[in-house]
Amino acid sequence: MAKFTRIAVANRGEVAVRIIKACEELGIETVLLHSEADINSRAYRMATKTMCIGPAATAESYLNIKANIDGALAGGAQAVHPGFGFLSENADFAEAVTKAGLVFIGPSADSIRSLGDKVHCKELAKKAGLPLVPGYQGENQDVVHLITQAEKIGFPVIVKAAAGGGGRGMKLIKSSAEAGELIESAQREAASAFGSPKVFLEKYLDRAKHIEFQVFGDSTGNVQHFFDRECSVQRRHQKIIEEATSPSLTEDLRRRMGEAACAIATLGNYKGAGTVEFLLQDGEFYLLEVNTRLQVEHPVTEEVLGVDLVKMQILTAQGEFVHDPKTIRIPRGHSIECRIYAENPYLGGVPSTGLLGKVQWPEGPRRRYEYGFDEGDTITPYYDPMIAKVIVWDENRPRAIQKMIKVLQDSVVFGVHTNIPYLIEILSHKEFVMGTMTTRFIETYFSEPIKEPALSELDKKIADGALAHLRGAGSDQGTVSQSPWTSYWRGI
Repeated sequence: MAKFTRIAVANRGEVAVRIIKACEELGIETVLLHSEADINSRAYRMATKTMCIGPAATAESYLNIKANIDGALAGGAQAVHPGFGFLSENADFAEAVTKAGLVFIGPSADSIRSLGDKVHCKELAKKAGLPLVPGYQGENQDVVHLITQAEKIGFPVIVKAAAGGGGRGMKLIKSSAEAGELIESAQREAASAFGSPKVFLEKYLDRAKHIEFQVFGDSTGNVQHFFDRECSVQRRHQKIIEEATSPSLTEDLRRRMGEAACAIATLGNYKGAGTVEFLLQDGEFYLLEVNTRLQVEHPVTEEVLGVDLVKMQILTAQGEFVHDPKTIRIPRGHSIECRIYAENPYLGGVPSTGLLGKVQWPEGPRRRYEYGFDEGDTITPYYDPMIAKVIVWDENRPRAIQKMIKVLQDSVVFGVHTNIPYLIEILSHKEFVMGTMTTRFIETYFSEPIKEPALSELDKKIADGALAHLRGAGSDQGTVSQSPWTSYWRGI
């Protein structure tokens, strides 16, 4: 296969920037497929070429298959990288890209259908003898039938969208009395977010850890794993902090889970980057799902193994990347990633939008920042509120935690609130420090908004000065949707 000279990036924000950087290192031009709302974003400024594919509404732009393909063709691309989210796990999109004569940078449409559908994936895993959480994955979607199945499984039970991910269409059911309403709600949300109302049920494991394995299928179909990440710190089923490797695994458990991850990926004829997710409780692990795409948290794997997964994806799509059996990858040190969201930590995480007046990420060894916004950009209400990822590496886990806290303390974001204070409190909690946190960690210890610290007189004077400066700088930036300056002066 000929080498790509231009790749279309069918995404936005920090992942679009990440893909563009990888393409630049490989000498490949990019065409950014963006919405009207993302004109003047960092990725927009970095891409070789840009193509507007529709208005801000995702259904009319980033989720519009025809608009993306038309944009890629018009931009002169030979391949499409979907990033994560949006159409990245959409088999119809992968198929349409291929039919249009373009290369989809990711697994085949058949692999996405086989592993990306949560129900089909579990059926495949069951045939392979992999351990599964007790549940119901049947075709009968009648609410009364699903309630009966939930009662057989035993409460608490989780209802999940079969085609879902990222916590969308997921509800925790604690009793029969609330089951009907929550199942119907999950079906509606699944239909809206993923185009299918199909759901399935699982026994809720209340002391589980979330462990996942990075897998990668090379150009020849050979699948290897790139070790594990722990993602137990979750809020409303969405990850906040991830680390590699997990502090919870023995070497024997790591070996057995890695073998299981490769087995399910091999069954799905997997090619490219993917993630096999497990729940771990009382020394036993259970297959949760397979994500047929690049993960948000892929940098921590890259940091402990010294690999570039996005470049590997591109080379694999070109037919170039093959696993070298002589190369033994051994994780070194420890890496932690924190997701920086534009939200108010003192009001329970309500979104915070507006103009980014000042952004400063502190430089230093083995610190990595992935972000999609620069000073002067606007955080809009249209998309996911994640504005950046902060990744650190150090010789061991205690040092990595200490480094992350220091980096977050020294980070400055003017203009919108961020969850940075919230992250610092989580990282400082004794259960996180000990590595014993479970998926109920946030629910148990951080269910209430954190307390806002009082500002000193000096802070207030600095805030007044910064506010005056930004008001002047922002006078030609258009209308700011929400001013954060009434009581706060920075996001940390």
